[in-house]
Amino acid sequence: MGEYRANKAGINAEAQARIHSKYNDDIAHETLEWIKLLTGEPANTAGDADNLFSVLKDGTLLCKLVNAIQEGSVKKVNQSAMAFKCMENINAFLEAAKKLGVPAQETFQTIDLWERQNLYSVVTCLQSLGRKAGNYGKPSIGPKEADKNVREFTEEQLKAGQHVISLQYGTNKGQQSGITFGNTRHM
Repeated sequence: MGEYRANKAGINAEAQARIHSKYNDDIAHETLEWIKLLTGEPANTAGDADNLFSVLKDGTLLCKLVNAIQEGSVKKVNQSAMAFKCMENINAFLEAAKKLGVPAQETFQTIDLWERQNLYSVVTCLQSLGRKAGNYGKPSIGPKEADKNVREFTEEQLKAGQHVISLQYGTNKGQQSGITFGNTRHM
């Protein structure tokens, strides 16, 4: 579908080039290997953008992935190659990923994958889903999520902090003469 569009020009072309420059073949390869570990597909796990696009474009593998993490996440996977059916699969994957704990800011728009506009955000979403997969007893990928570090302070410790003057209020240490700010006044 995207091959029938005119090429972007000017500032739009620069913005698209910046988006494409973020894409990393190694991270995409790691992501496809993780998908293969969970679903048994795809046969080719090369991390180049062409392969990632061809493997994920119809959304069926994405739906299999979330169903492998949590059974029944996507009820109906469309096998049709029609554009709207494929985009329904991608959208069903995105909804299931959000339910599995992927933050909304780490997801992508359906059009980012379908028209190959931003494969970087697709990989980011899959990496985020990979971190959440550990919560469901599945192998995870990417950096480990931070754990909560709750701290408890006594009333005495809290009151001790009220007697400290913050540096935002200035200091009485040192000498203030000779400090100039801006230009001097000429008379």
